[in-house]
Parts: sequence; structure tokens; C-alpha cells
Amino acid sequence: MDSTTLTTPRLRMTAVQKSFGATRALKNVSFEVAAGEVHALIGENGAGKSTLMKILSGAHLPDAGAVELDGQPFVPANPLRARRSGIAMIYQELTLAPHLSVEENILLGEEPARCGWLNRSRRRELAHRALAELRHEKIPLDAPVNSRTIAEQQIVEIARALIGEPKVLIMDEPTSSLTQVDTQNLFAVIERLRRLKVSVIYISHFLEECQRIADRYTVLRDGESVAHGDMASADLRQIIRLMVGREISDIYPRMPHGLGEPVLELRALAGWPKPQAASLTLRAGEILGVAGLVGTGLTETLRSKEETHRTPAQRLKSGIGLLSENRKEEGLMLNRSLADNLTLTRYAPLSRCGFIQRRRQRQTAQDWMDRLDVRAQDPGQTVGELSGGNQQKIALGRLLHHQASVLLLDEPTRGIDVGSKAQIYKLLGQLAEQGKAIIFVSSYLPELLGVCDTIGVMCRGVLLEVRPAGQWTEHGIIAAAIGQAATATA
Repeated sequence: MDSTTLTTPRLRMTAVQKSFGATRALKNVSFEVAAGEVHALIGENGAGKSTLMKILSGAHLPDAGAVELDGQPFVPANPLRARRSGIAMIYQELTLAPHLSVEENILLGEEPARCGWLNRSRRRELAHRALAELRHEKIPLDAPVNSRTIAEQQIVEIARALIGEPKVLIMDEPTSSLTQVDTQNLFAVIERLRRLKVSVIYISHFLEECQRIADRYTVLRDGESVAHGDMASADLRQIIRLMVGREISDIYPRMPHGLGEPVLELRALAGWPKPQAASLTLRAGEILGVAGLVGTGLTETLRSKEETHRTPAQRLKSGIGLLSENRKEEGLMLNRSLADNLTLTRYAPLSRCGFIQRRRQRQTAQDWMDRLDVRAQDPGQTVGELSGGNQQKIALGRLLHHQASVLLLDEPTRGIDVGSKAQIYKLLGQLAEQGKAIIFVSSYLPELLGVCDTIGVMCRGVLLEVRPAGQWTEHGIIAAAIGQAATATA
């Protein structure tokens, strides 16, 4: 899109400020987007992106500054008023009603009615159409949404935002749990919205996606807008420097490490309904990546029990630790302190006569925070107050405190910024150097190719072939995931 089309933007935010207590989340942020434009909003976790969009979507009120929509002052009192004014938002953290069905969630607040009565057939038709547009019409409409995988729940969240023909659609990390195939399907939907003159604000830590889909970009750092520009001429390394305020020389740092003896073997592992047959051999010091499409059994494979039917506690005792893809509901206790979250599963070295020694616990937690470079006030801070990247470091730190020797990592970099990702990649290399064995499930293929020693691909619940990472390409992984084995070689 030519920048001259922005003389009369659909949306303009000028010198917006927002504070939460003593914390200044936004400091004079200015931002604008035209009709039919896809605008990438880029920044680290905690830079102010989500706060800015929550002001636009009516979840927060600004402390100062001006917002205009179609040339008129716009300060929605709540999300419902923003939605009725044409602002729709896909939140980074899912906002679904867990016990309602997929169909009910998609049309929640937008239920079609006839003569004051709910039009159930019309609701079903609209829900099916929204999922079909994302090529996921096979997701059962009657199923409780909390029975679906995180990736499928994200599809439902996106489908809900497409209902009602918005003027401005805000996408906050919409592909963080999606495979590359589903990401391409979403991009096709964005192209259609662009032709319909819908303004799309696209927030993502995947800069390659921003470059692929966006017309222009704005970079936020520490609550301020520090750069704007046309994406076509953007230098991604310069954008990264603007985001983090420093040079990141290597996003995928390689730590030298050798592969030892097998420590975990799966032989035709099966569960209900997936996996159907998962086979692999994991060696000490190995980072083994696993890729596949949504619904093929990636998460289920990590969670499956063998014929011994061991409990999660018994798995932890045997040295196997699982990092959930859903840190918000399963990976962390958001209302408890960093110290409690880090030490929860291994109190023995911190207790005496059955009582936890709080000073020792806080010191242990501080040691892990220093090692993992966690940005927080102190070990007593509530973990829910941290950015997504720092929360993920705490979840990973708990497994390290437990002295797990086999780490099962399910989307460990989901929803975190490029600086935090580079730190986690480096940490994984260091752990492999120490002899830890790691299974790394991810829908983001560049990180699998950049970090892993070996990669396996799941197709329809089956994981058989695991090859050195150098023998794979992104195209080959996708081909294997959809069953085109003949074209999957590098």
C-alpha cells in the first residue's frame, strides 16, 4: 500500500498514555492505520502493544491522548461498545467461555435472533461458515471448547472475530499455536479482508510473518513508539535492534554438544484418540524436534502414558518433566509468587522438619531468576504480573529446579518476543551440553531447523521417521506432515 493513502487514516491514536499504579505502560504512543491496510505492531513482551490495543478495543481507558475512528473522537467505554463500533480483537491469551460449545463461543454476543428468539439454525450456519473460511470445518460445533486442543481453540477465537464484518480487526499473536499450513490459510483470510477495506492490526513476534503480510509497521519499546515505516523496504535486523535496544548477533545460537546413549524410547506409542503410532529414540544431549499439523497428536504424544500407567508425579520422580503449551492454565499458578512456582515440585532441599525455609526458598528462586535472566522485582512478585517471556522462563525453571533429565517442551516459545526466544534457544543448547535430553514440539518451523539436532514429523497421528535437522527443509516438513512423503526430502 502506498503511504500516500494515509492522508486520512481510518484509525489514529495520538500521544496515548496509560499507567498502572507506578508503572507507565504507555508514554505518548502515536499510531495510525488506513482502510484496507495491514499494519504490523512490533515490540518485545512488555513494550505496550497489548495495552495499546486494549485501549482501542474498550478494555482500558487511556489516561491521556486522543483516539479517532473515521475522523471522529473514539473512546469506547467497554469492549461491547467497541465491537458495535466495528472494532474486533483476537487476544493473545484465549478469551473463550470454556464450558460452552464451539458454536456458542463463535457467536457469543452476536447470536442471530428471530422475533426475539434465538435462531439456532442460523447460528449453526454462521459458525460453520466461519470455521470453513479457516479450513477447519471438521472441528465439531457441539463439542465443549475446553475439550479441543489449544491450537483448535485459537482457530475458534479467530473465527469469532470474523463474525460481524469489523472495520478494524486486531490480531494479537494469532498464529502462536498454528502450524505453517494454518498460518497460510489465515493469511488468505487477511488478504480477503484487505480487499474488503478492513483495517488489520497485526501483532506478532514472528517477524517473517509481518514482512509477508503487512504493508507498514510501527515498533514499540518500553511504552513508546520508536519507529514507523514501509514493510517492503524494512531491514529485519534493524527492526530487531529497535525492538530490544541492542544488537542480537545470532537468533539461533548453536552450543557445541555431543549425543550420548538412548534415555527414552517410544515404540508404536498409542493413545485415544491420538497418537496412533509414535516411535522415536531420544539420546542424552539431544534436542529432538517434532512438527506436524494441528490435530495430528503432537501434544497428546508428550502427554501419553505407557503400559505402566504412571502418574505425572511418578514421571517427575523418574526425571521426566513436561512444559505445557498452555502456561496460563496448566504451566503456572498465576496468583502465586515466582518462588512458589519455581520450587513447587521439589521442596525437599528447602525444608526442615516438614516446614519450608522461606529464606532458603527465596534465595533458590533468586538464583534461578539470575540464571534464566528473569526480569522481575523479586522472588515474591506474583507470576501473573510478568510478561509472557518471563513467565515461560519461570515454567522452564521449575523443571530445571526439579532436576529433570528429560524435558518434554510443548511450544516453549509460544507468544514470546525475539529477545526472549534467543535466550531460551541458548539455554536449550546449554542444557543439551550438560547431557539433558529434550523433545521440542513446535509449530514454528524456522526454530526447529535452527535449534534441533534431529526432527521428526507427525502425520495423522503417526510419528515414524526422525532424521538429522540438516536433511529437512520447511517445504519438506510440510510435505511430510500432509502425507506427501515423496517430496519431503531436502
